[in-house]
Amino acid sequence: MTHSLLKLPLAACTIGLMLTLGPAQADQTYVPGKTQYIAALGPKSANSGTDAQTWGFWAVDPGPRGVWINDYENLLENAGIAPDGWQFDSAAWWLEEHGLMMESPSFPLPAGQYVVTGGREVTSVLTVSAPDAAGKQSWSLLNGASLYDVTHLGCRAAVYTAQATGQSCTPDKTNTDVFPMNPDISMPEVDGCAKQDYQVMIVTGMMVDS
Repeated sequence: MTHSLLKLPLAACTIGLMLTLGPAQADQTYVPGKTQYIAALGPKSANSGTDAQTWGFWAVDPGPRGVWINDYENLLENAGIAPDGWQFDSAAWWLEEHGLMMESPSFPLPAGQYVVTGGREVTSVLTVSAPDAAGKQSWSLLNGASLYDVTHLGCRAAVYTAQATGQSCTPDKTNTDVFPMNPDISMPEVDGCAKQDYQVMIVTGMMVDS
């Protein structure tokens, strides 16, 4: 995500909110915060769902804290601890579009109302419920916005796990010639690994009761 995540000026976020907020949000206030990120799953056209428990949350931009694939051996020599202090998870490791290994996001996504954008035309409010008895979390985007509308197309994220028990799935098997990745191309396949691509949303703040 390094260098590709758009830091939107507060004025731009405010304009987007003026265009998307409706009467139901009249008693709420937009509280801007540090830029955060959501790793989402689902059809690009989806406007709501019941699977937010599968989404991840980065409270801090993981891109600048990432480690280049070429430094994988050095990372191992340091017991998997990155220079910024996060622990590399060899069982499920994350990669971004420039070839940086990232710290894992936290799961599940905390309940709340997130102001989200893809850094393009649309800013919306993502409402995420608390887990129900089965652990499922419903979610919805305000005013008909879709996941695609609030996805940052330049941000890419995928998690890699071993395809089978005992099989080796390591970042050093990644073809680094493909980086940086174009927005319309899936993250690379890696020998011995199963891959899950995620869509990335930028969080600029929260909606709270006035």
